[in-house]
Amino acid sequence: MTAAVSDTALLEAETLRIARDLIRMESVNTGDPRTIGDGEARAARLVQSLLEEAGYETHYAESTPGRGNLVARLAGADASRGALIAHAHLDVVPAEAADWTHPPFAAELHDGFLYGRGALDMKSHAAALVATARAFRREGVVPARDLIFAFFSDEEAGGVWGVRWLIDNRPEWFAGATEAVSEVGGFSVPFGSRRGYLVATAEKGVGRLDVTARGSAGHGSRPTSDNAITRVARAVAAIGEHRFPLEPTTAVEAFARRVSELLGETLTVDDLPAALDRLGIAGPLVAAGLRNTVSPTVIAGGYKSNVIPAEATAQFDVRVVPGAEERLRAEVEALVGEEVELRWDRWIPPIEAAADGPLLDVFASALAAEDPDGALVPFLMPASTDNKHLARIGVTGYGFVPLRTDADFDAFGHYHAVDERIPLDALAFSVRTTARILRSA
Repeated sequence: MTAAVSDTALLEAETLRIARDLIRMESVNTGDPRTIGDGEARAARLVQSLLEEAGYETHYAESTPGRGNLVARLAGADASRGALIAHAHLDVVPAEAADWTHPPFAAELHDGFLYGRGALDMKSHAAALVATARAFRREGVVPARDLIFAFFSDEEAGGVWGVRWLIDNRPEWFAGATEAVSEVGGFSVPFGSRRGYLVATAEKGVGRLDVTARGSAGHGSRPTSDNAITRVARAVAAIGEHRFPLEPTTAVEAFARRVSELLGETLTVDDLPAALDRLGIAGPLVAAGLRNTVSPTVIAGGYKSNVIPAEATAQFDVRVVPGAEERLRAEVEALVGEEVELRWDRWIPPIEAAADGPLLDVFASALAAEDPDGALVPFLMPASTDNKHLARIGVTGYGFVPLRTDADFDAFGHYHAVDERIPLDALAFSVRTTARILRSA
């Protein structure tokens, strides 16, 4: 199969240059509007200038000052087919420079790696999309269907001021879109002698659970039988120590089948917990996708050591697999009984797409062209991406940013980590494979 564009050297060089320029823009999303600044707007304006230089008409909007979002469309050969949204977010999580070997916003190259906050999550892929879009214009490439190149703010704080705001205020920008591709997935994982490339066909839903206990306030010297802190502590222990049952979702079942083929043995969903050690760097990801989780994260109560408070609270991070929302709520309610109050908040439902089909066939063909020994492996992504918001308008989302790396390089482990970095050869592989996907999808 021939390359998607003729000048792959220029494609790779532009990707690296743009990635470094984006990393140097400190588009840090602290989650606090008072400290975020205008980094996302500056990054989006850079992308806008590069796309307009290549001849694209772009659409830019700030959801609130400094929070830039950008979309551009390239017409495809078959206008009757739904458009594909290829998207990336331009914000990054904070980085403490003192903890890093190399400055997190300098985009330095060392020993075959590009270092910097956003090198993997996900300014390198934003750069690959920009470079691919420019190459398609430069060489007159007409993709199989319309492509919508989208660059969002605020993904690291839930996408409220990014894609969610655009869907509510600029829905016409996504007219005709039916599928989307972005993070998290695509990185290579060794399975026996084969190299698997994970593709997220589903994502856990995410929410927050607030637990409140109330009791009689009084002097610390006179213990009460309804102490609010004791009650909330019992609830925290009951939930935090509970192991939720295995959930055989479509994505996890597809993962088990594909890995069985690669390892040459039969693995069912029930077998996966005992096989995690043999799944290498994929093990922790798979483990988190096998069952629902409700993790205690914040506990508060009282204001003085000799005062029994009337109220105590706890917060939990909730992650739920597709199809299990009501079952999870009932299970938690049974664990804590009636001595505390529960409030389910900030609920974003899980999403699930088919674990096979034409778009995944395109992913597999692009992989085969760049890595004949590679194999596509569906999985359930335990975290969240902007694909969840796009699902609100009927867009089916997949997580696939192709990265071929050494067996011991844990790509997902570098997300949000100190010394975040991407191998230069993996970045080149990524943009070549991405260009193939976007041309043929």
